[in-house]
Amino acid sequence: MTADAVLAMPWSTAVATSVGSLPGTEPIEAARIVVGELGGFVHVAELPARGPGADMIGRTGGMLAAVSTHFALETTPAGWRLTSAPGRQMRQAWSMLGEDLDALEEQTRGYTGPVKVQVVGPWTLAAALELRTGERALRDELAVRDIAQGLAEAIDVHVADVRRRLPKASAVVVQLDEPALPAVLEGRIGTASGLSTYRAVDGQDAERVLRQVIQGRGDAVVGVHCCDPGIPVDLLRTSGAAFVSLDLVPVENERTLDDPLGRAFEAGLGILAGCVPSTGVGPLGDAQASAPLRALLHRLGLEDPTWLDQVAITPSCGMAGASPAWVRTALAACTAVGRVVRQDQTDGAEAADDSG
Repeated sequence: MTADAVLAMPWSTAVATSVGSLPGTEPIEAARIVVGELGGFVHVAELPARGPGADMIGRTGGMLAAVSTHFALETTPAGWRLTSAPGRQMRQAWSMLGEDLDALEEQTRGYTGPVKVQVVGPWTLAAALELRTGERALRDELAVRDIAQGLAEAIDVHVADVRRRLPKASAVVVQLDEPALPAVLEGRIGTASGLSTYRAVDGQDAERVLRQVIQGRGDAVVGVHCCDPGIPVDLLRTSGAAFVSLDLVPVENERTLDDPLGRAFEAGLGILAGCVPSTGVGPLGDAQASAPLRALLHRLGLEDPTWLDQVAITPSCGMAGASPAWVRTALAACTAVGRVVRQDQTDGAEAADDSG
């Protein structure tokens, strides 16, 4: 495999960032951690411990409600339901998102690197949101299409707001969170009765809806995060995603993703490599943390250091369930992974030059 296909990513080589969610309820403290530990690639922190509207579905629902009242949500015992008009919970969701953006803006005066935002993707939204009938939006093709259209508009508004707040940022990176996508494709989302599941969504249909959200977002860099071992890397690549964010930590992810990840690398996609457990205790050695990525690069034969230009390092998933101490440990480990793999590739290239 050659490095000829490598495309420029908006982040520096093997830089550390995070998936999105953090523990706690204080936006300023979360922003300080992000900027302090991830100064080369910051992100807007999510703090779901604050309650409804701070969770991933409610937060994205607030973005949707801000651009169209057709997408207002209200809580139900099962989660969130589409409703006729925005209520207190949507106002709260929008307010909390504003607090998170205020906090990051305050902590990043003069920041010139990339900034990442996280938004729930169309298929996970469709699998999570209830229609007024109690069934999931996934059941209704028109509802899915409308969600994708509204989401595209909401992302444009959100990106414009982030650019206004961080005017010197080099790029806005949009991460579509799609944890439910593999279950949608495999027909594993349960119906309201609990007695059956919705039909599996055809890959071409899934790709078309994703493309509607991913493409046409101006100069924003849009990709997809999915920490499920069944992440459909090829589908995400063909949908136009600029990057894929995935978990390299579980044993079951080893080798099964080699071929699709090889194709993703060759196509020039960015790879946000989840190398560090999102929860844990105690110290984490550099060799242990970097092992999944180093093994992947070795198996794929990516010996040229320029391949690392496509890579950023993250925890394996969101860190809402982690202790504050582990957050700092894990983010420091992500930085260490980048340092180790950069040195590995440089040493390897020098050794090859010497032998030649």
